[in-house]
Amino acid sequence: MGVPAKYWEKVDNNKVRCLLCPHQCLINDSKSGLCLIRKNIDGILQQTSYGQMCSASFDPIEKKPLYHFHPGKDILSIGSNGCNMKCRHCQNWEISTKETNRQEALTDKLLKLSNNNNSIGIAYTYNEPIVWFEFIYDCAKVFKEAGQANVLVSNGQINSEPLAELIPYIDAANIDLKGFTEEFYKNEGGYLKTTMNTIETMTKAGVHLELTNLVILTLNDDPKTFEEMCRYISHLSKEIPLHLSRYFPQHKSEIKLTPNDTLIEFRNIANKYLNYVYLGNVSIKDGSNTNCPNCDTILIQRSGYKTDCLTRNNICPNCSAQLSILF
Repeated sequence: MGVPAKYWEKVDNNKVRCLLCPHQCLINDSKSGLCLIRKNIDGILQQTSYGQMCSASFDPIEKKPLYHFHPGKDILSIGSNGCNMKCRHCQNWEISTKETNRQEALTDKLLKLSNNNNSIGIAYTYNEPIVWFEFIYDCAKVFKEAGQANVLVSNGQINSEPLAELIPYIDAANIDLKGFTEEFYKNEGGYLKTTMNTIETMTKAGVHLELTNLVILTLNDDPKTFEEMCRYISHLSKEIPLHLSRYFPQHKSEIKLTPNDTLIEFRNIANKYLNYVYLGNVSIKDGSNTNCPNCDTILIQRSGYKTDCLTRNNICPNCSAQLSILF
């Protein structure tokens, strides 16, 4: 048994329809939706992983990845099972595509754990946190009231109403903008329009936002489409950091890993539109450093997850340009 879920409706013959994400799964009695953990139990939609986690760790904030949100700090990171997309190349498929052993996650204990370990707050990550909505909402309220940060690492597949309810408690997010065509998203089990709505809503609400794009050969590596994506992001804000991540063969995908040259080419395209572009899952010189967008002075040096902040005033020490980094 779980707890009663939010955002659903009853349908004939003891069926329920989940209204949390754009799939709006129609779920028969004793069955689950696409996400695995939202289940119809006796005609009531239940959240079956409430207060249960399968992964927990103290991570550098850069691992989310968030490079402009308290750089160099650690954050308590937790995750559970389930996802509302079906990416063939999923990097965390061991916990997102099946139910595993889980342990209790009590909000008060998580807050105490964060406070006692010099953590800036809590990150909902590893699997897709949206499908864990009820727990995240309750936990985020407690952390917010205690002055700790809430970070969401998500694919952005959430409907407008639950998103509006959650946003007031979210301080920062990394949204995975997986590609920039509906065809690509359809093949991955999602909707580009929904992720774009999440990005736009968070931007308007003042959530600190960074984006990740996993570059995969033959799937989302068309330079013209990528340039269109960068142009779209720049219209929201040139200050939004974009993380270009190297793909490795994983789960059900055997496409060869992304070459360095492709990542460098895409970084050059993105640099025409955005002030901060980073390369992840790869060792390329200066690929993860933060430079002043005005004079190119190095502001933050990164080697792996080791971070050296050369300024903490949010002003470039060389040219006095205003920066967009939350220290």
